[in-house]
Amino acid sequence: MAISGGRLKGKVAVVTASTQGIGFGIAERLGLEGASIVISSRKQKNVDEAVEKLKSKGIEVFGMACHVSSAEQRENLIKSTVQKYGQIDILVSNAAANPSVDPIVTMSEKALDKLWEVNVKASVQIVQAAEPHLSEDSSIIFISSIAGYNPTTNLAMYGVTKTALLGLTKALAAELGPKTRVNAIAPGFVPTHFADAIMSNPVLVEHIKDQTFLKRLGTVGDMAGTVAFLASSDASYITGETIVVAGGQQSRL
Repeated sequence: MAISGGRLKGKVAVVTASTQGIGFGIAERLGLEGASIVISSRKQKNVDEAVEKLKSKGIEVFGMACHVSSAEQRENLIKSTVQKYGQIDILVSNAAANPSVDPIVTMSEKALDKLWEVNVKASVQIVQAAEPHLSEDSSIIFISSIAGYNPTTNLAMYGVTKTALLGLTKALAAELGPKTRVNAIAPGFVPTHFADAIMSNPVLVEHIKDQTFLKRLGTVGDMAGTVAFLASSDASYITGETIVVAGGQQSRL
């Protein structure tokens, strides 16, 4: 895939949970648009493999292991980025977990804690770590979910944490403007490893397709293209917003 224009040339982008799925697709797209990319995930082996894939496409990339719930690893990710590139222009917070499909009223405290720690608290903390190093006209993008608008069975509490990101986006846009724009995307269903359980049920997959106006599932490229737009100067007057990328699946009025 060749991207013309180089909208992000000279920019430095940090993308969490970016060695596969939507996160990797975002890192690749930002890199193809000219940005230097810093990728991360919990396992160094996955990081090394993803770095090689991106380098093979001519992308300037650096990667390291980072569990976003670890203060030491978050700080090391940001510190290493600044040491190598001098600044951060784009921060994409993509890391998420869904440790339980139990109803909210019976969900264990351990599962509740992990959902909060990874999906919400760590999203705040990665911004706290990066904020002193953000450049003028920088951009933060959270990866929320269509489930943030309509929490569904098996994704109820996960959906609630993604709803929290909608509020976090608006709150941080107010705090960090005008220097930094803060936006989010809310992906619809995208067949990645994270969604293997759903993909194994063809009846459910067809039901999801039928809920969209476009009668198809989303792709990693659909999500990555929207993030690249929000990170670029083409979106210079957009902040505090969440773009639903769900093929017309119901989100709001």
